[in-house]
Amino acid sequence: MSLVPKNRLLFAVGISFLPLSILVAFEPSRTMMAFMMMAGLIVIVLYDAIKALGQLAGIRVTLPEVVRLSKFREGDIELHIENDGTQMRRIRLGLAFPMEIHTQSRDLCAVLPADTFLSTLRWPCKGLKQGRYILNKCYLEATSPIGFWALRTSRSAQTEVRVYPNLLVERKNLTSLFLNRGLGIHAQRQVGKGREFEQLREYLPGDCFEDIHWKATARRGQPITKVFQIERTQQIYVIIDSSRLSARDLNMHPNEYPSETAEEMVLVSTILERFITAALVICLAAERQGDLFGLITFDNRVQNYLGAKSGKAHFNACRDAIYTLQSRGVTPDFSELFTFIGTRIRRRALLVFLTHLDDPILTESFTDNIDIISRKHLVLVNMLRPAEAQPIFSSASISSVDEIYRCLGGHVLWKGLRETEKVLKRRGVGFTALENETMCTDLISQYLTLKRRQVL
Repeated sequence: MSLVPKNRLLFAVGISFLPLSILVAFEPSRTMMAFMMMAGLIVIVLYDAIKALGQLAGIRVTLPEVVRLSKFREGDIELHIENDGTQMRRIRLGLAFPMEIHTQSRDLCAVLPADTFLSTLRWPCKGLKQGRYILNKCYLEATSPIGFWALRTSRSAQTEVRVYPNLLVERKNLTSLFLNRGLGIHAQRQVGKGREFEQLREYLPGDCFEDIHWKATARRGQPITKVFQIERTQQIYVIIDSSRLSARDLNMHPNEYPSETAEEMVLVSTILERFITAALVICLAAERQGDLFGLITFDNRVQNYLGAKSGKAHFNACRDAIYTLQSRGVTPDFSELFTFIGTRIRRRALLVFLTHLDDPILTESFTDNIDIISRKHLVLVNMLRPAEAQPIFSSASISSVDEIYRCLGGHVLWKGLRETEKVLKRRGVGFTALENETMCTDLISQYLTLKRRQVL
C-alpha cells in the first residue's frame, strides 16, 4: 500500500508556498503570518493523508477463475466489487494485461453507489494470440477526501484467460457447404445399401447371393439372408503434427479477421495454429453428423490422446487439450505414432493427418511405416502447400536469375509432392496439399464425400 501525491497537492503547494516565500523575502515583518499559513496547509495535507488511509478499507475485488475468449473477437472480464461502507466511493482499477490481450484502456474508473454491497463491472478486451494467460494482480486506487493524495494498493487474484481459436470465420466460410440456415448440416445422401449388420431373415426372391448367411442356412435347412443398415456412428480421429516444421509462419490476410483495430493485431499465424483451427472445425462437423470424434497430437512422441466420443463436453475437452499446443524443435517419429494408433484404436476409423511431407526424409519415414495402420483404417494425409511449390513456368513475372533458381526449386518441391501422392495412393492412403485460404473447406468436403460414399 502506498500514498502518492496528486496534481492537486502539487498545485496547492505551488500557489501557496512560492508567493509566501516571496512575501517573506520582501517584507520580513510578515514572516510569522506566512509560516502560520504554511503550517495550516501542512496540517490540512496531513489530515487528508490520514483520511486517505481508510478509503480502500472494506473493498474487495473478485475476478472469475476462468475467462474464455476467441481470437480477434470482443469479450469481457466480469469484476465483482464488494463495498462494506455505507457511503459512495470512487475507485480506479487496473489489470496487468499481457501484450497478447488487447484492451482500450489499462485502467477503469468505477463509482460504488452508497448502501450497495455488491457492484459489477465489465472490462472489455480482445485476445490477439491463442493461448493461456494468467492475471495474478488487481490494482486499486482511491482518492483522499480533499483530493491531495491517492492511495494505491494491489490485491491478489488468480484469473486464467483462455484465448481459443476463432471458429466463427471458418464456420461462415463453410455455411454454403454444409450448414442449413444455421441450424445444422444438410442430410447427406448415402450411396449403397449399408455395411453394418442388422439382422437375419428368410431368403426372398431378388436377394443377392452374396448376402446369404451360409452357416445359418445350413443350421436351419433353408436359405437365410443377412440384412445390413447404413452405419450412422463412425469414428473420426484428427492427428496433429506439432513438431519443428509446424512452427513456420503464415501471413493471414487482414480481411479474414476484420476489426477496427486491425493495425494493432499480429496477423501472422503459424501452421500449427491453422492445424488446431481445422481440427476443431472437423470435430464440430463430426458432431453435427452424429459421428464420434477423437484427437491425437504428436511430435517425437504422442503428446495427447482423446478417444472418440461425442457431445459438447467432449468437444470442450478436445479444445482445452490443444488450444495451448506449442511446436517443439524435434523431428516427428512416425513409427512410434503408428504403433500407438495400432494398439489403441481397435475399431476401423477415419484418420485425418495434419502433418508435413515436404521434407524427403520425413516422407520416407512416413511411407515406410504407413502400412501399419492403412490396412485397418482409412487414412487421409493433408498438409499446407508451400507457397513456392508450383510447376515451372507457372509465374509470368520472372525478372532475375535468382527468381529462375527459386522457381526451379519450387518445381522440384512440387514434383516431390506429386510423387508422394502416387506412392501413398498405391497404399490406399489419400494425400492432399491444401491451400491456406480453403483448408477447412477442403477438409470438410473430404469428410462428407467419404461419409456419403460409405468408404469407411
